[in-house]
Amino acid sequence: MAGQHDVFTPEVMAQLRRIELTARGLVESLFSGEYHSIFKGRGLEFSDVREYQPGDDVRAIDWNVTARRGRPFIKEFVEDRQLTALAMVDLSASKSFGTGQKDNASIASEIAAILALAATANNDQVGLLVVTDRVEHFIPPDTGRRHALRMVLELLAFKPEGRKTRLSTGLQYAEQVLRQRATVFLISDFLTSETADPGFAHAARKLAWDHDLVPIRLTDPLAGELPDVGRLAIHDPETGERHVLNTSDRSVRDAFRSGAQAAREAIDQTFRDLRLDVVEITTTEEYLPPLIGFFRTRARALR
Repeated sequence: MAGQHDVFTPEVMAQLRRIELTARGLVESLFSGEYHSIFKGRGLEFSDVREYQPGDDVRAIDWNVTARRGRPFIKEFVEDRQLTALAMVDLSASKSFGTGQKDNASIASEIAAILALAATANNDQVGLLVVTDRVEHFIPPDTGRRHALRMVLELLAFKPEGRKTRLSTGLQYAEQVLRQRATVFLISDFLTSETADPGFAHAARKLAWDHDLVPIRLTDPLAGELPDVGRLAIHDPETGERHVLNTSDRSVRDAFRSGAQAAREAIDQTFRDLRLDVVEITTTEEYLPPLIGFFRTRARALR
């Protein structure tokens, strides 16, 4: 995991201060008193065993104790109020694209930073995982403002070595290192095809079985379209390949659009199959309203 960090420049420090203010407003306006209700499968800690009573859930029977004592006992649990969150950020080369005021990498990093500071404000553990076609950087979940600020600074200044996208690698790594149930925010444009990352669906299914996986998809309105500008040199930032396309040819534009739509529909199907709640972010618009809307909708659904 050998990434690079820039010196924490005045620009990075100014970005951090702005993100802190945004995160504080998010916590105060949305999460106060409601924060813990937005997470699925909140952690439970074993407390004790007691004798089975009619109406108890048979799935809670402790078979070892039952066998020893000759009558049924069930496990009792108490809710673990401290949550664990992991921000998994895709910083592959395609994130350098963007037709809004910021490129996708900057938006992804800011969203992860805001979520991290929001979690810390509620005394929860938060960690960071930066991925491309490899695991670039990992900061284990921990609590405290100092930990969160270090995490955010490193993320804002981070320069990945990999250029391609293989999200399955990050999902598999998260499954290995997370020691307790966590909410994993996977922030990406999800433009990778099934051919490029055939293990994505399986890795996502495996992680979602044990954890609360929340994809945050960044979509640029023009990413799936070719402009009609005649011959155009296309550069793939992940592979380095260059192609010259005649964008005045309608069939070329239609084929490009169809390919992008097919890739999106494939990932949509994976999300539906896993019943994942997806946060949709349009990169040419403000990202905070969709985040707030998602959390409010989820809070209502989980009550």
